[in-house]
Amino acid sequence: MWLPCGGTSNYIVTHFRRRLFKAYFRDLGRRRCNVAAFMPEAAGFDGVSDRSALQEFSVSNSESFWAAVARQRLSWIRPFHTVQDCDLSRGEIKWFVGGQLNVSVNCLDRHVHTCPERVALIWERDESGSEVKVTYRELLEMTCRLGNLLRRHGVKRGDCVTIYMPTCPLAVASMLACARIGAAHNVVFAGFSAEALAERIRDAQSGTVITVNQGVRGGKVTELKKTVDTAVQSCPAVQQVFVAMRTENPVAMTARDVEDVVCEPAAMDSEDVLFLLYTSGSTGKPKGLVHTQAGYLLYAALTHRYVFSYHDGDVFGCVADIGWITGHSYSVYGPLANGGTTVLFESTPIYPDPGRYWEMVQRLKINQFYGAPTAIRLLLKYGDEWVHKYDRSTLKTLGSVGEPINTEAWEWYHRVVGDGRCPVVDTWWQTETGGICISPRPSDADAEIVPGMAMRPFFSIKPTLMDTEGKVLTSNDVSGALCIAQPWPGMARTIHNNHQRFIETYCRPHPGYFFTGDGAYRSKEGYYQITGRLDDVINVSGHRIGTAEIEDVLVRTSLSPGVYAFVVLKNDVEVQGAALCQQLNNMVSKKIAKYACPDFIQFVQRLPKTRSGKIMRRVLRKVVERDLDGVGDLSTLDDPTAVQEIIQGHGDLCGKQP
Repeated sequence: MWLPCGGTSNYIVTHFRRRLFKAYFRDLGRRRCNVAAFMPEAAGFDGVSDRSALQEFSVSNSESFWAAVARQRLSWIRPFHTVQDCDLSRGEIKWFVGGQLNVSVNCLDRHVHTCPERVALIWERDESGSEVKVTYRELLEMTCRLGNLLRRHGVKRGDCVTIYMPTCPLAVASMLACARIGAAHNVVFAGFSAEALAERIRDAQSGTVITVNQGVRGGKVTELKKTVDTAVQSCPAVQQVFVAMRTENPVAMTARDVEDVVCEPAAMDSEDVLFLLYTSGSTGKPKGLVHTQAGYLLYAALTHRYVFSYHDGDVFGCVADIGWITGHSYSVYGPLANGGTTVLFESTPIYPDPGRYWEMVQRLKINQFYGAPTAIRLLLKYGDEWVHKYDRSTLKTLGSVGEPINTEAWEWYHRVVGDGRCPVVDTWWQTETGGICISPRPSDADAEIVPGMAMRPFFSIKPTLMDTEGKVLTSNDVSGALCIAQPWPGMARTIHNNHQRFIETYCRPHPGYFFTGDGAYRSKEGYYQITGRLDDVINVSGHRIGTAEIEDVLVRTSLSPGVYAFVVLKNDVEVQGAALCQQLNNMVSKKIAKYACPDFIQFVQRLPKTRSGKIMRRVLRKVVERDLDGVGDLSTLDDPTAVQEIIQGHGDLCGKQP
């Protein structure tokens, strides 16, 4: 299906090439070959002759930087007239005002015109070795059919569609179909319970849900359609549920269900809503972060290209579920905006065995691999042989996302998985930021990378550390609250239906700055290390210590802990009881300080983790405080029974039930 916008897309591509060649030759005259080859737009930036100068320019001339990048890298229906109109103190953020574009055209149509048979998606199904490849032409056709289907059933611009699907091409097409017709999407992780799904449907005010009959993960079948049926019973606004078939097993259909396999793109303003994505709040009540069209897409594309050094022809392997922001930005929007080939991973890192990731790398010839520290630590426990069994010579960059990666896991990732030749980019960012904000790359090829540190801010990002009194810390070798001093295009615009909460959470704690909620350490060299959530900071005798700092020291023993201290032991640990507690305390005392030693150490079989692998620290804190009524929503946990085991162990340790 070819669309009327094709002529415009051809013109933009041709115009882009002409400008790129002009920039290149102008650059030769100014002796800026290196930086212009790295980023063509830099040829037009006065005084920029190397990457360091480019970084400085992007911070001090943020508007000029983003205007040039936006004009070159996005296809516009109508050009923007104002680069930004932002006031962080009031939570007002607008980028590329007056501009119109369509995200699906930027991710699909313009690539179909130049390389229709290039593989856009590689669906790594749960069944190992049964991958499915989808070209840009095929993905555009799938997206248009879905867009037309939604339109025929009354979905219009400004509506919100909830997508409750496993990671698969149809889920990506559903996201892009919403973008194509001007509807916002609300992707809910397909492991959430009916109650959690219903809460997100209601808050997003969705009248339409897209799902599949069943999901398959780790060899297990989950009844997603049944979960949706239960959820929509308490969602009176839902008028229709579209059901696709992931397995051959039939499911019960209702009057609101539409079974269909199966456009003219809407011209969307830059600041129209692209999607909502719900993330857990400190109270346990999810908050729907709102991301808009142009700024988010541009930021996802630029960070994907430069943090991972992605080039045409590479295969990008992000193993995050599309239900999380990592899957949105680096499985879908960033790679597709860049015309890349991206892997959709449906399975788990240990199914059918602990070599699953590396067998996939060998078979699909993956060049960039992006995963979570939790998974890396899990695979480390199984030893090196599962890695060495497979050829990983295609790997060029390894990435880490979701939480600070401890030094032991970082070194194993670099030395064993990457054979000591692949840079490890430990990326810091959040659902709120839309894309990577601090990472070792981009930087010069020989620039040092310090294990366990995010290190360097991305283009135009200006990190700032604040002390407990709200004053800016200007020196190095200091720790404080991590804020960002100026807006950037990818940041969330608000919390759905609650802008006041957005202001109070991110703008009011440090007026004029975006407050991330994280703590950070800035080293003597000016590098940044994330120390963890500020609500996960322990105050001991007036000293503020991040739990991540203590965890990193403890895992340097032959153990693998979490933190109060809650400790999960490796299988081969033979020391037990008081002797083991003393060993751990000695290590913390030696590496940090005596006052940092835990007062209690509780050994547990497992920690309460979300399905994305993050430790639910809020739950642990409530157990220790014996505030079981305040534990809150446990629907995001992979296995809620872990909480009951921890409560029992805590009662035994303290001599009574909490």
